[in-house]
Amino acid sequence: MLVLVVIIAAIFDLRWRRVPNWLTVSGTLLGIVLNTALGGWWSSLEGLGLALLIYVPLYLLRGMGGGDVKLMAAVGAIAGPGNWLRILFFTLIFGAVAAIILIFVKRRVRRTFQNIGLILMSLGSGHAPYSKNPELDVREEKGLRLPHAVTIACGAIAFLVL
Repeated sequence: MLVLVVIIAAIFDLRWRRVPNWLTVSGTLLGIVLNTALGGWWSSLEGLGLALLIYVPLYLLRGMGGGDVKLMAAVGAIAGPGNWLRILFFTLIFGAVAAIILIFVKRRVRRTFQNIGLILMSLGSGHAPYSKNPELDVREEKGLRLPHAVTIACGAIAFLVL
């Protein structure tokens, strides 16, 4: 079920730059139902909660889309908290590699380091980074955006394979 959810999400994110609600909601509910049948409904809710705890702040800072947050919540509901953390680890690795490649391909190395500095200064002063630079808002077309559902899919599949 995990592979099916993340692959469908990755396809949608690549083609239409969105992750549909019907997929994330059904993935979350099926994860809870499946874990309940296996005697682990609490683990399912912990995984869902952990994913929201980590991803919602990124969404609020406009560094992550809502579909990505809901997808990771569904992954948490399916996998549980311990496995979700492992999937997050692999997702972060795939995301970092993809981001580095994109930065070099788009010739944005210097601008990226400037944006990292701006992000750190903004957060240090209690401001949202996107308020000083619209490029840092995932909702804006100006910034570099990765289809995060693809890196989530890669992270989940790598976790399952290993």
